[in-house]
Amino acid sequence: MDIKEIETYLKERNIQYEIIRQDKPILSALDAEGYYPVEKSAPTFVLQTENGLIGCITSIQNGRLDFEKMKLQFGYSKLKMADRKKIQSQTGYSVGSIPLVRLGLPCLFDKKLLEHDFVYGGTGNELLTLKIAPTELLKANEIIGMFE
Repeated sequence: MDIKEIETYLKERNIQYEIIRQDKPILSALDAEGYYPVEKSAPTFVLQTENGLIGCITSIQNGRLDFEKMKLQFGYSKLKMADRKKIQSQTGYSVGSIPLVRLGLPCLFDKKLLEHDFVYGGTGNELLTLKIAPTELLKANEIIGMFE
């Protein structure tokens, strides 16, 4: 999927957003310094459960995901980072460029993101960043659970 498909998806749903172009790839929040407030980074991870892959949109302020806590909260017996090859083959995206919207997976959502006016995350292209209100992210994704 390319950026045009993501933009069409957002426009069809009347979701407000902005695409920010960089001259260097942003593959992690640290790469974002100078382009946008790093504390508003919203990385999307792909997780493996016993039921298949799910997305996880989180706040950079949370640090590492607590898989044990999340397993208890959401009733999973298996929850871990998905294998890079499996992510690529099932979503078409490589680790480091997972989009905030249009991933094609149900997603868990970090409530901490709602503290911000806007958050910044992937578009599937490491030279483009999506700026979007976290409330709009809730409308743009299939959210199956929220965590803190």
